[in-house]
Amino acid sequence: MAWRCSGVSNQDLISRMVQAKLILTPSVKSAMLAVDRGHYSRFKPYEDSPQTIGYNSTISAPHMHAAALESLAPFLFPGAKALDVGSGSGYLTVCMAEMVGPEGRAVGVEHIPELVELAIKNTQKDHPEFLQDDRVAFHAADGRVGFPRDAPYDCIHVGAAAYELHDKLVEQLKAPGRMFIPVGDKSGQAIYVVDKDKDGNITKKKAMDVWYVPLTDVEHQRHQ
Repeated sequence: MAWRCSGVSNQDLISRMVQAKLILTPSVKSAMLAVDRGHYSRFKPYEDSPQTIGYNSTISAPHMHAAALESLAPFLFPGAKALDVGSGSGYLTVCMAEMVGPEGRAVGVEHIPELVELAIKNTQKDHPEFLQDDRVAFHAADGRVGFPRDAPYDCIHVGAAAYELHDKLVEQLKAPGRMFIPVGDKSGQAIYVVDKDKDGNITKKKAMDVWYVPLTDVEHQRHQ
């Protein structure tokens, strides 16, 4: 069903995902309507499939962004702080910024500097006020170690497949907090939802099988 949700406009795309029950939470629907995917993908932005954004990177399919936001929605409350690892063209980071509101903050981390510049440029076309108010920020850094300067985070989204569950990312979660992360290699990958409770106890649950580009270093990213 997910792959049948392609639309002719952002509103049409979101409406189709609502009809398919891929979007259930009002705040997720509102955010995805408010952030026009057309500003973040040069090719077929309203098609429900991954699209290239250059540098061996992609913007995930809309249904995967919906799944991530639905999973993280309890931790994307007004005033929350969110980290988006592998922020790419900036789309999901801005959706998260929309959900956390004016008192919250979304931080996007990307190790390709050109993609950081692209994300800023895209956000300036769509929601320049988020940049002006520091509601959203993009940084060139190694997302495998998170972004300690702004930690801890109420939630963390990882947009590339890690070979393992990186301890430094888990450490940067608040208690309580949640992380949505693909884990695996060429033999198979799955989304794991990692929860840290108020006492700091960690649980992880496999959510679905997926296929993402690997979470790696700059040189491997550029030449894979």
